[in-house]
Amino acid sequence: MKVIKFSWLLLALVLSAVMTTTHAAELKVGVVNAALVLDKSPQKTAALQRLEKEFLSRSKSIEGKHKSLLKAQEKLQKDAAILSADERKQKERKLLSEQRELKRLQDEYSEDLSIRRNEELRKLEKQIADTIVELAETEKYDLVIYQGVIYASDAVDITDAVLAKLKAK
Repeated sequence: MKVIKFSWLLLALVLSAVMTTTHAAELKVGVVNAALVLDKSPQKTAALQRLEKEFLSRSKSIEGKHKSLLKAQEKLQKDAAILSADERKQKERKLLSEQRELKRLQDEYSEDLSIRRNEELRKLEKQIADTIVELAETEKYDLVIYQGVIYASDAVDITDAVLAKLKAK
């Protein structure tokens, strides 16, 4: 009885393996190089330009404040010998306060830029994913692998097709 059950189980496993192999040969598989698509998409360039334009005035403002702070520090060093101790301490405190304010502005700027960059990256990744799905449906792919690929032959690489579709958008 156990031998008969085992035989049936073995037969079922062999048949399922044969069926899986036959079915797998009919699959249309595509692979997309995520890093290449992110790097070469025109949408990335546009997003970087938007960010640069958006943050240009703040960047210049911080740069100007940094230069004026450096000038004030140089002036204090030059005038330190002729200033009274109270005046020198007062100017040093003022400079320290300005340094803290500049540091706060720089940190705020960096954080805001990072947040916006991540927002733009998420939008770009969504657009790329949508484009890949659109291409997969149009070209009748059964499986498209986007991230986490160690190796893929050129026969299944559809990165150029995805980039062409992104450029057309």
